[in-house]
Amino acid sequence: METLNHTDNPDILALQPRLQDPDAGVRRVALIELADLEDPDGLPFLAAALRQDADAQVRAEAARLLEAWEEPSIATALCDALSDPDESVQEAAAQSLNQLKSATAGRAILPYVKHSEASVRSRALRALRELRLPESAESALAALADENASVRREAVSVLGWLKQTHALPELARLAVDDPQEDVRRAAAGTLGMAEDQAAAEALLSALRDPAWQVREEAIITLGKLRLAQAAQSLVAALHDDYWRCRLQAARSLGKLRFAPAVAELAKLLSHSISNLRKEAALALGEIGSTAALPALHKAEQDQDPEVRKSVRIAIAQLSLLHESPSAP
Repeated sequence: METLNHTDNPDILALQPRLQDPDAGVRRVALIELADLEDPDGLPFLAAALRQDADAQVRAEAARLLEAWEEPSIATALCDALSDPDESVQEAAAQSLNQLKSATAGRAILPYVKHSEASVRSRALRALRELRLPESAESALAALADENASVRREAVSVLGWLKQTHALPELARLAVDDPQEDVRRAAAGTLGMAEDQAAAEALLSALRDPAWQVREEAIITLGKLRLAQAAQSLVAALHDDYWRCRLQAARSLGKLRFAPAVAELAKLLSHSISNLRKEAALALGEIGSTAALPALHKAEQDQDPEVRKSVRIAIAQLSLLHESPSAP
């Protein structure tokens, strides 16, 4: 590794021989001590180790130690390390990039969204997601057409975090048509950023997705949007093949306060899965119909204490909603 002398700090100068030591373990410890000095003059040494050291463990350590610095040159060095031949270095660089909060550093990441390696494009987008950099929207929108699924998934997340409502039609298409379930699931989640007809139609279609993870995400998003037109479809989702979808359907129906769902939710109070019984009780309380009281009173003796607690909460909610006005 080249010798760097761009500093007057005696502590950094004293570390230089150890930074050049033939023993990789010595070099790694020297880098840790250098970072502990918290002197910007030490950054070129850390960046040089990340780029040039022959030992992967030393390069990975350098990548980890650079996480607290927001200089564009450091963001560039970390982005370059995303294509390091060693996976541990790539992961360390990605983690440090995810800690960056500076818009200036984010702009240094942007060019890597067009890198020739898909893993670099994906990790660059992941770092930009946390930054919420408005300039990244255009790159993320273009990346929705990337041939690599992980790149498309990260691009979807960037657009969701930025609340790019103009991207809703394309996100709606991905939620239904993308060949990878991870992308469909991410797209279904982002559709909750705004009420939109295309988004609503895509979410309702996603309720029939072969992957339960996509169905679950669509159910959650429909609950967030509180779309009345989704109510009957959510009632049908109470019979989904996978229990977590049924659980989220109960929760979403509670948010919608859809009274016609009371009978089906009441049936779930005797389900073998306690989490389903718990969510059904809470949903019945949110809906606020006294028609749920007989089933709730019966469930007061449930064997699971968490279910009994949810039942008590639901009964209390119904009592508050329907108690008679006090006499003068």
